[in-house]
Amino acid sequence: MSYRSAHEGLTAARARAWVSTALRGDFHGVHHPLGFVCLPLERAGGDGVCLHLWSRRLPGTGSTTSQIHCHSWDLVSHVLYGQVRNVHAVVTDAPAAEATHRVFEVVSGDDGDRISPTPRTVRHSTGLVEVFGAGDTYTLPADSFHSSVVPEGGEAATIALGTGRSGSRDLSLGPLGAPGHHVARRPLDDGERALALQLVLTHLGGP
Repeated sequence: MSYRSAHEGLTAARARAWVSTALRGDFHGVHHPLGFVCLPLERAGGDGVCLHLWSRRLPGTGSTTSQIHCHSWDLVSHVLYGQVRNVHAVVTDAPAAEATHRVFEVVSGDDGDRISPTPRTVRHSTGLVEVFGAGDTYTLPADSFHSSVVPEGGEAATIALGTGRSGSRDLSLGPLGAPGHHVARRPLDDGERALALQLVLTHLGGP
């Protein structure tokens, strides 16, 4: 399943059928530190397609920085089911004595994420809060600080399409004094993979 076919599926409102087909192939997944399960479906150059799944039965691992982050890629996200809130963060540079957070760079690899503190210190406040439900598609440009929030105990899934933007970095806000560190992403075991497939197909009305 290519990025192009996925994008065409979203814009033509065929996302439910597309993801049902994609998940019947060979896929793997990981527990993401931002609180969801990530099922990568396609990687081609700077483009990628993933299914993000929030479920109390498949909790993600906890973040070592915070939920507030920005991507190095432009995002198109389609909500398959449930509700997702895209909470924009207004981030303002501030000297360390007045700052509440430090900006960390996140470099992802096959063995997980290398998280490194940068010299940049900031304050932040909550900006626009967008609420999206099943069938909604929204976009978010690279370099936009935000967090994705699912109501407590809620079940939700999205198709996330990313297109890398040259010169951008994956960043996260974290504690001022936190050191650099490495975070491994735990893969789904066979039982969790089967459960993820069952949860998505059940919500989409499949067998």
